[in-house]
Amino acid sequence: MSSQRRSQFFIVITTFNRADYLSELLGSVAALDPAPDGVIVVNNASTDTTVEVIDGVRREFAALPVPIPVIHHRLEVNSGGAGGFSAGVERALAEGAQWMWLMDDDVTVVPGAVGAFGPWMDKYDAVVGRRYDAAGEPFFWQNSFNTFLGLPLPVKGDIFEETDEFATNVGCFEGMLLHSDAVKGVGLPDSRFFLTWDDTIYGWLISLQRPVVYVNEFVLHKVRPQRSLNLGIRHLNDSSDLSRYYVMRNRGLVAQYLRAHNSYNRVGFALGTALTMSKELVRLVGVEKTLRGGSRLFAGWRDSRQIMAAGDFVPMQPLERTS
Repeated sequence: MSSQRRSQFFIVITTFNRADYLSELLGSVAALDPAPDGVIVVNNASTDTTVEVIDGVRREFAALPVPIPVIHHRLEVNSGGAGGFSAGVERALAEGAQWMWLMDDDVTVVPGAVGAFGPWMDKYDAVVGRRYDAAGEPFFWQNSFNTFLGLPLPVKGDIFEETDEFATNVGCFEGMLLHSDAVKGVGLPDSRFFLTWDDTIYGWLISLQRPVVYVNEFVLHKVRPQRSLNLGIRHLNDSSDLSRYYVMRNRGLVAQYLRAHNSYNRVGFALGTALTMSKELVRLVGVEKTLRGGSRLFAGWRDSRQIMAAGDFVPMQPLERTS
C-alpha cells in the first residue's frame, strides 16, 4: 500500500443499537494487514452499549504497534443508514481521507482486504468487493440499474466466469470503496433516503461520471443470519416494517433523481414501482410467511406520491469540480 494513490485509507462504519456486532466488526478491523489509516464510527443515536464498545476499541487501537485512530462521530438523532453514511463520508473527507470503505455494523472484514483492493485502487475510483454470507457461502449481489424501470435488475449467470471485474452502475454501502474524487464529483450520499435506495442511486450517479466496478475479491463476511428465498437469478432476504415502508416511499426520491438527469420515463417508472411492490409482497409471503406488513408498503407508496409531486426538489450537489 505504498503507492501515493493508495494513501489515507479510512473505514466508515454506520451503527445503530448493535453493540455486539459492532464489537465483532472492530475486532476484525484490528487484524487487517495492511491496516487502515483511520476508522470512523457513525453512532446513529444508539441507546445500547455502543458508546462503551467504541471507547474500549479506541484505547485498544491506540495501543497497537501501529496505532489506528478511531473517531466516534455521534449523531443526536437516528438518521438511518443514508444519514449515517452521509455524515461519515463528510467526516472522513474532513479528516483527509483519500479512500473511504463504507460498511454496516453486521459484517466482519477479511484480514487481507485492504491489500486485495490495492490493484483496483490504481485503476478505479468506485469499487465494490464480494461478500460471504453468514453460512460462509458467496453472498449474491450482481445488479445493473435500469433507468426505464427505475430499479436494479439482477444480472444472470456467473459474471466472474471470464473476468475478475464487472462494470456496474449501482452502489452497495455494505462494502463499497470510494475515492474522494468520486465523492466530490457527485456530492455526499443523500440523507433524505433514510433507508434503502440510497446506495443504488449513489452508485448510479457516480457511474454517470466514472466507472463503478464489482470485483472478484472477497473482502467481507456477513455475520447477521437472514432468512432467504433463492429465486435462481437473485435471493430475497427477510426485511422489516421500516424497510418495507422506505423501499416504497423512496421511489419518490428515485423518480426525482431520474428527472434531474433526464432519465425519467413515466410509464416505465410506474411499471418499475409495480414490480417493486410485487417483489416485496413475494418477500413477505415467501420469506416471512405472512402478509402482515403489507400496510407499510402501501403507506410508503402513498408518501412517495407526495415526494414525486414536489416541484422544488434539489439533488445533492457536487462538493467541488474535479478534473
